[in-house]
Amino acid sequence: MRTTLILAVASLAFGLSGAALAAGGGGGGGGSSEPAASTSKPADPSYAQGKALIEAKRYKEAMPLLQQAVAKDPRNADAYNLMGYSTRKSGDANGSLQYYNQALAIDPKHLGAHEYIGEAYLQLDRPAEAQQHLARLDSLCTFGCTEYRMLKAAIADYKAGKKPTN
Repeated sequence: MRTTLILAVASLAFGLSGAALAAGGGGGGGGSSEPAASTSKPADPSYAQGKALIEAKRYKEAMPLLQQAVAKDPRNADAYNLMGYSTRKSGDANGSLQYYNQALAIDPKHLGAHEYIGEAYLQLDRPAEAQQHLARLDSLCTFGCTEYRMLKAAIADYKAGKKPTN
């Protein structure tokens, strides 16, 4: 009952459906295991195909499609975020930073980009910068969110000596 009441109040306050709120909705990006994107507008076919390739772990094949998506829409923060994800998962954590930073320049509240850039910083042994993005997620995720929990867990693992890998 209490959870239902909280969801109802949040729904009224933020204009979100209870289901979207319960599912962690309300911002761009997604959890670490599967890249996600905001659904505020129809996806470009190149973007959709690139995302499908990433979900199939075919990261390098996704890049040209995502590049087509940003050529059509240079303000597509989700596509830049997935370009960063694809680059990092292909083994180039340092190269991924440019794409995450571009996504955050377009949408400073992009939850997925904050999580993923934090994970990239951990791969590069830059935990202080990962911690800054965790703090930003903490301020963005009023009721908590998957991206915050995933980056927090990655930082805890890093501190315990488990450096993230691709």
